[in-house]
Amino acid sequence: FFFDFNTTLVGAGMLVSHLVNLSLLLGAVLSYGVMWPLIGQRKGDWFPASLEETSMKSLYGYKVFLAVALILGDGLYSFVKIMGITMINIHGRLRNKNLNTAVDHQKKDLDDQKLNELFLRETIPLWLGVIGYVVFSIMSVIAVPIIFPELKWYYVVVAYALAPSLAFCNAYGAGLTDINMAYNYGKVALFVLAALSGRENGVVAALAGCGLIKSVVSVACILMQDFKTAQLTFTSPRAMFLSQVIGTAIGCVTAPSSFFLFYKAFDVGNPYGEFKAPYALIYRNMAILGVEGFSALPQHCLQLCYGFFAFAIAINLVRDFSPQKVGQWMPLPMVMGVPFLIGASFAIDMGIGSLFVLIWHKRNTKKAELMVPAVASGLICGEGLWTLPEAVLAIAQIRPPICMKFVAS
Repeated sequence: FFFDFNTTLVGAGMLVSHLVNLSLLLGAVLSYGVMWPLIGQRKGDWFPASLEETSMKSLYGYKVFLAVALILGDGLYSFVKIMGITMINIHGRLRNKNLNTAVDHQKKDLDDQKLNELFLRETIPLWLGVIGYVVFSIMSVIAVPIIFPELKWYYVVVAYALAPSLAFCNAYGAGLTDINMAYNYGKVALFVLAALSGRENGVVAALAGCGLIKSVVSVACILMQDFKTAQLTFTSPRAMFLSQVIGTAIGCVTAPSSFFLFYKAFDVGNPYGEFKAPYALIYRNMAILGVEGFSALPQHCLQLCYGFFAFAIAINLVRDFSPQKVGQWMPLPMVMGVPFLIGASFAIDMGIGSLFVLIWHKRNTKKAELMVPAVASGLICGEGLWTLPEAVLAIAQIRPPICMKFVAS
């Protein structure tokens, strides 16, 4: 529990809700304040004392799999909830499709009619979408197994055959709830591929397939949101689509370049470093769990995972079915799981930002509403802009003349 002056996290804490920051603090207290000290005392009993701290059979295994249990419990509940809302809404529309829509059309606001008319003037032809999807699917079926030999070509074919249906469900559900469930669809694909691919190739195949499904499903959802923005702003859908294509093409070059810049300049993935990459560890261990089963868990970890999984579902049930005065204070299980891996300092940094916002609103609400986004953006952008020269200096092996480091007391 310490504060390391990470202005990016302070700025992020100023932008997110107080509930998110409280959930982070609760997760930090529960993990580093209660769970890890108690489990650490069982060293030599629950797990061998000779194991390295980063071994999945030691205390680190409990950190990873308990975080996974919280995330999976929250994700499964949200997945079932959104799918239920989506199916009920589709069923209601199908039942009412034969009703006379003329009255509804007359009741529409004239501005809405104008928006729709202008938007539909430049629709994208269906044949263009179908041909484009087929061509890029064939390219992926050829290229992805070359990049990831563990992922067989027929798994890629199945993934692209199922992706349009999943993408429609996700986009429709996001339109109803404003929640993008692409990562949960990816997790389902991860466990399926891990079980089908076997022990030898299962981990890499599951991770590659998860990324494949998640990318297709997520892009479809984001594109539909952008099309809605285009409609509201009188923007041509073709211009919006072309902009997305150009941006994606640029991203194909800049994203790998940025990744390798970070990967070579910093110690990415070190659980005790600055760039911990916690979700990389979480997804990797999900794949290991899917391949090896419960034998991958340390002693008594399965029972604890059951408890945290049930806790995540119970918290969501209380939030959705209890009165608002009670439900609004229920923590977010997926957010609680983040400090389990990243550390309590992450929650402290975010909490400081939330505290600034709370004090600012108490003193001058109008000014706070206007200035908080600007101040938070400045904090985030300032540290973000320094990352590039910092990476260049690190690659050139130029060290700073002094070093300031914060450690737990």
